[in-house]
Amino acid sequence: MTAQDQSAYREFYRGRRVMITGGLGFIGSNLARLLVDLGADVLIIDSLIPEYGGNLFNISDIADRVRVNIADVRMQSTMGVLARGREVIFNLAGQVSHVDSMRDPYTDLEINCRAQLSILEACRMHCPGVRVVFAGTRQVYGRPDYLPVDERHLVRPADINGVNKAAGEYYHLLYNNVFDVRACSLRLTNVYGPRQLIKHNRQGFIGWFIRLALEDKEIEVFGDGQQIRDFVYVDDAADAFLRAGAADTCDGDVFNVGGCEPITHRDLTSMLVSEAGSGSVRFVDWPSDKKRIDIGSFYSDSSKFQRAVGWKPVVGLREGLRRTLAFYRQHMSHYVEPPS
Repeated sequence: MTAQDQSAYREFYRGRRVMITGGLGFIGSNLARLLVDLGADVLIIDSLIPEYGGNLFNISDIADRVRVNIADVRMQSTMGVLARGREVIFNLAGQVSHVDSMRDPYTDLEINCRAQLSILEACRMHCPGVRVVFAGTRQVYGRPDYLPVDERHLVRPADINGVNKAAGEYYHLLYNNVFDVRACSLRLTNVYGPRQLIKHNRQGFIGWFIRLALEDKEIEVFGDGQQIRDFVYVDDAADAFLRAGAADTCDGDVFNVGGCEPITHRDLTSMLVSEAGSGSVRFVDWPSDKKRIDIGSFYSDSSKFQRAVGWKPVVGLREGLRRTLAFYRQHMSHYVEPPS
């Protein structure tokens, strides 16, 4: 598929044997929904570790159109069996909490490094020629030297999660360059939308803010709220994975996948409370543990990925928040703990 062909990437998946690790989680389940509509043969792998976001409700209405295997990607022999015959693997299994990585670095190492080797070794041994799209993160850049951040920026993580995710990414690039595994990495910025984990606040702040607004509670913003972020609606993120999985132009490379509307935390929370019609905002001092790993303002330049595959975000932030709020208003009970 050429970068100029902007329709063939969806047709590419008809009948294609696809595997999604972490497929019961936030991005993975939204990606699975797109793939089944495109006629793909979808196998979902997820460990359903309670704190990591996997949720069977995420695929409840497509459960008869996918296969699900509850398995831990750290088990190489299991991954060898499951990967056999797959043509595209979307590798989204990971530990994504920056705070948890600092409290429990060894688990983060196991999941974001050792597990990645298990997946890649399974590919090398059992499905040569497979294409793997890795869910990377903007966290590998650390505190930016300039804005917007492009892929030429130094990789200089500010926390253990960023270090391990960088290592996992480099494993994928190595297997692309040395072994017969075609792999690339998408360095995602803040992704939000339906089916995101909102049980706790350790996997990104945007989902937690959305929950607090819907529950008419107070949103605490650290500092003066002037730090800037960019946000990608989950449908746009899933489309990025589809394009990368179908494009030879992505093999062996890394790409930023960011939003087009950088916004301060102050303006974001104001917009969120306005759209929700509930909630309030209070600015508080930074907790010391979070301040030490904060990267300041960050937003990314995704023009390299746009040139490679034609991707760009199409859902604006306000519209994305509206869709997300509507989803949780209807399905909140499936995403929060029942009251004691």
